[in-house]
Amino acid sequence: MSTPTPLQGPQLLERFQALDAFLLAGQALWRPRPFTHRYLPWEQQHPELATWLRRRSLAEAEAVHNHPEQLQAPAPFAQLAAQALALNAVGEFAEKPLPTLSMHFAMDIPGRKWQQIQAFASRLQFRQPPRHWLDWCAGKGHLGHLLAQDGGGLTCLEYDPQLVQSGAELSRRRSLQAVHRQQDVLAVDAAACLDARHTPVALHACGDLHVRLIELASAAGCAHLAIAPCCYNRIASATYQPLSSAAQASALHLSRDDLGLPLSETVTAGARVRRQRDTSMARRLAFDLLQRELRDCDDYLPTPSLPSAWLHKDFRSYCLDLAALKNLPISGARDWSALEAAGWQRLAAVRNLELLRGLYRRPLELWLLLDRALYLQDQGYRVQLGSFCPSRLTPRNLLLLAERE
Repeated sequence: MSTPTPLQGPQLLERFQALDAFLLAGQALWRPRPFTHRYLPWEQQHPELATWLRRRSLAEAEAVHNHPEQLQAPAPFAQLAAQALALNAVGEFAEKPLPTLSMHFAMDIPGRKWQQIQAFASRLQFRQPPRHWLDWCAGKGHLGHLLAQDGGGLTCLEYDPQLVQSGAELSRRRSLQAVHRQQDVLAVDAAACLDARHTPVALHACGDLHVRLIELASAAGCAHLAIAPCCYNRIASATYQPLSSAAQASALHLSRDDLGLPLSETVTAGARVRRQRDTSMARRLAFDLLQRELRDCDDYLPTPSLPSAWLHKDFRSYCLDLAALKNLPISGARDWSALEAAGWQRLAAVRNLELLRGLYRRPLELWLLLDRALYLQDQGYRVQLGSFCPSRLTPRNLLLLAERE
C-alpha cells in the first residue's frame, strides 16, 4: 500500500467539499457542548448511543479521548468514525537533513518545543532555495536561528520587547546575522515588514496572527510561505471570516466557540495537572446543577476563570463563594457531599458524550486549513497540506507549504 502524500492541486478543493458536506450533515452532533447541556438534543434521535456513553466511567473516556474513532459504540458512531478517518487522511512531508549544530544550541529550549522546531524545519523543501527567512511571532527566534544556519538572511518579528532583546543576544551568541524587531503584526505598519524576497515561517501562530501573515505575504508577493497554525478561536470577530471563495460559498457558519473544537485534544499531562483539571471541571458541573436550581432555570450560566487557589477550598466554600460572585443567594441546609458526587458523575458523562464531538475535531481543523490553502492557491501559489510530525509530539501537526508558481 502506497504511503499517502500531502494534499495538493485539485485534491485541496475536492477534500474541502467532502469535509464541508460531512460537517454540515453532522452539525446537530458536534455543535452542542456536553459541558453546557444537561441533555443534548441528539440524545432523542440516538438513545442507545447516549445511554451507552453515559454508563461509561471517566477512566474509560480518558483512555480513548485522543482516538475516539477506536471506540466500539452503538450506531451511528462507527459509521461516522469511518467517514472521519477517511476524510482526515493526509500524508506527511518528506524529511530532509538539518545542519549540524553546536551542542549548546538547544540548551535553553524546552525539549518538546525543540523537537517541534526540528520537525517543522526539516520539512521545508522548496523548488527555489529561500534567500531570507522571516520568523513571524518569533519569540526568541529559535526556529529562525535553526533555518538561518545555511547562511541565509533572517528577520525575526516579535511583539514582546523582552523576547526581542533575548533573541538578539542569542543571535550574537550563535554568531548569526539576524535582525530582531519589536512589531505588532496586527498593526497597519506590519505590511512594511514583508517583501517578495522573504520566506515567512510561523510555527503555532494563533488565530488572527497567522491569518494576517497569509494575507500580507500573498499581497507582498513572497516567494514561499510555511505555516503550522494554532488556536483558530483566537480571533477578534465573534464569527469566523472565511478566506477562500469556496469557504465563503459554504453554508457552514462558525462561531468562536465552534473554532475551539479542534483544540480540545489533549497531550500527555502529569497526574497532578490532570487531577486539578478534573477537580475544577467536576466542581463547575456540580455548581451548574446548583445554579439551575437556584435560578429555577434549566440553562447554563457562564462563570469566570478562577485562580487555582479556589481548588484548595472545601467544596461547600467553593460553591458559596462562586454563588456570591454570581449574586445567587443560597438559603437552607444542603447535602454538599451528594452535590459534589453528582458533579463527578456529570464529568464522566460529559467526557464520554464528548467522544462523539471528537470525531469532528480533525475534520473541522482540516476544513479551516483547506480554507487557507485554497485562498493561497487563488493568490497564485502552489500549495501543499500535510503533517510535519506525529500527533503525540503536538496535536497541531499540520503544515501549509506554499510556493509561487
